[in-house]
Amino acid sequence: MGRRRNGDHSSSTLNGLPQPQGSKIRFEDDDEALIEETTESSNIDESMCEADDSNRVIEDSACEPAQSLDKDDKTSADYYFDSYSHFGIHEEMLKDSVRTKTYQNVIYQNKFLFKDKVVLDVGAGTGILSLFCAKAGAAHVYAVECSHMADMAKEIVEANGFSNVITVLKGKIEEIELPVARVDIIISEWMGYFLLFENMLNTVLYARDKWLVNDGLVLPDKASLYLTAIEDADYKEDKIEFWNSVYGFDMSCIKRQALVEPLVDTVDQNQIVTNCQLLKTMDISKMAPGDASFTAPFKLIAERDDYIHALVAYFDVSFTKCHKLTGFSTGPRSRATHWKQTVLYLEDVLTICEGESITGSLNVAPNKKNSRDIDIVLKYSFNGRRCSISKTQHYKMR
Repeated sequence: MGRRRNGDHSSSTLNGLPQPQGSKIRFEDDDEALIEETTESSNIDESMCEADDSNRVIEDSACEPAQSLDKDDKTSADYYFDSYSHFGIHEEMLKDSVRTKTYQNVIYQNKFLFKDKVVLDVGAGTGILSLFCAKAGAAHVYAVECSHMADMAKEIVEANGFSNVITVLKGKIEEIELPVARVDIIISEWMGYFLLFENMLNTVLYARDKWLVNDGLVLPDKASLYLTAIEDADYKEDKIEFWNSVYGFDMSCIKRQALVEPLVDTVDQNQIVTNCQLLKTMDISKMAPGDASFTAPFKLIAERDDYIHALVAYFDVSFTKCHKLTGFSTGPRSRATHWKQTVLYLEDVLTICEGESITGSLNVAPNKKNSRDIDIVLKYSFNGRRCSISKTQHYKMR
């Protein structure tokens, strides 16, 4: 997964399209006072692209690798676990105000959900969500973190005077034992790039099935994956077509590899050519682990005459059990988050006219050798006035 041009769109004026009826997520009314220490609201009102309903989910979790492993014996999963031991990745997530302040507001503005409840924080990282829950009145919080950051989290909890409320447990959710038989709430920031990259969702579902009381809460409880299409000629030329001739030499074999790897970056909303299609909604409180593998049909309709160079995926997250429906979006019309968007470049350039449509399906599944990676199969067909094509492309998020 490469990174593209840097750019923070957080201060720009965003003109999000209206939501389908009944799906609009709001954060707080203009006349309501902000809860203490919260200065940013969710980006959901600014972002949500109108989705077609016809076809109607890490970051903090990590695990310490076995100390007996030599460097050469480490698997990709070990490197994933160990990467969360470094403070830099946690700094990036904490500074993502859309992410962190949404969780903060969900907890502080819904203290009635947390008062005197036992909470499990899955993939606690620095323990920020556990601290929010403790401050909101939770009876006890069990913060489970697999990486060396668990040691820092213990110090942070102690330094802030919550040692009697928060217990930090170092280890994998699948291997630890909680001091209690059941918890009332499971909270986690499990989402990865493309929603499912790094596959922490299954860890949350494991914890849900093992420890959550009947009618207990999973926060967040809904996640939706969307697809749209963009014009991206300049960047595709710079990053993909570049390999056709490098100082006069054919390096197109690298071009083929570059096309296979989805690109994670911020897409300018002005690049969007089509509608946004809802691919999949996941109910975290009810879904089975296998539901994270799916095939979803799509139909993207052009809203102007243009070229299409790539499809773009993004996700929205919702907390539906709050006093007010709350959440955030990682879409191109949103205030930027550290998740950005996921760009799937097409081998061919499509010349599309307003009203014409691209139809197809997207198959998503964990990689068989490393479940933290994702395999994506894109099938698409287009039959327009100026262009006609039918193709299957394979992508690998590593």
